[in-house]
Amino acid sequence: MFSSRSRRRSTLALAILSVAASTAFAAGEPVIGLVTKTETNPFFVKMKEGAQEEAKKLGAKLLSGAGKADGDNAGQITAMENMIAAGAKTILITPSDAKAIVPAIKKARDKGIMVIALDSPADPPDATDALFATNNYTAGVLIGEYAKAAMAGKTPKIVALDLLPGHPVGAQRHNGFMKGFGLAANDAKSNELSKAPEIVCMADSFGDQAKAQTVMENCLQKAPEVNLVYTINEPAAAGAYNALKRAGKEKGVLIVSVDGGCQGIKDTNAGIIAATSQQYPLKMAAMGVAAGVEFAKTGKKASGYVDTGVTLIAGKSVAGVDSKDTKTGAELCWGKK
Repeated sequence: MFSSRSRRRSTLALAILSVAASTAFAAGEPVIGLVTKTETNPFFVKMKEGAQEEAKKLGAKLLSGAGKADGDNAGQITAMENMIAAGAKTILITPSDAKAIVPAIKKARDKGIMVIALDSPADPPDATDALFATNNYTAGVLIGEYAKAAMAGKTPKIVALDLLPGHPVGAQRHNGFMKGFGLAANDAKSNELSKAPEIVCMADSFGDQAKAQTVMENCLQKAPEVNLVYTINEPAAAGAYNALKRAGKEKGVLIVSVDGGCQGIKDTNAGIIAATSQQYPLKMAAMGVAAGVEFAKTGKKASGYVDTGVTLIAGKSVAGVDSKDTKTGAELCWGKK
């Protein structure tokens, strides 16, 4: 029979073994955090799906969090802090506020955590270890070139439904579109939106369908002669189309956009969107998780910018502009496997 002292020693030994086993298990399961701009935007839903699939395949534990809406920097900071406390050694983030998030990123990196930006760079870009993203300027150039050819010499009256002030992705897509259309535009390093007389109305849509519909309705009051709409993403394009349809103008206006999501490709096939630049969020997230697992195994950090690709998808092809059809777009939508 054990004495009470022997029982205490036995219990303590079991506890130590349990902790050791738990620590060993945790060491073999890299913890990776994913912080997106929102939980509801289909783009970020697909990104999370890609991260989950890759984490399961590689034996990593994925933590996820997001802001309440695009631009919610405080929500993203809270998500990062929770992940750090939970033992994440890599954090993947799509910054809502490229500048305001930098101190939180620095705090994480100072603790030895690798931080990779997905889709959207931080400002400055080297605030993160690496960036896995679409070349958003190129995405804008592609739809600008398409719109120019599709307009076939018509005098453009353009409405630009942008993201939000000072955001790198919003600026790069907008300025790239202008460059592709042949208008004077800032280069890819600028976070300022270019302006031109051909743009008869500019408004921030925050990439949200309902907000885009409201600001498009306002633009129609200001500039009823609009014949071309550039939108930051496909939810904004859907909002713009709804506003045009309510005004009886949907048949006389060309809409171009960026994202290439499955619903966006359906809208392109239906003629709601004329052309869209397709990007691959599932690929971005999968690459980020793989880099996190590699870091956990070898200590090697990802670095620099990795272009995850972009493809122009058009409802109707136009001469002189290379594009893929909507059947191809549906097969590739957001990098689905």
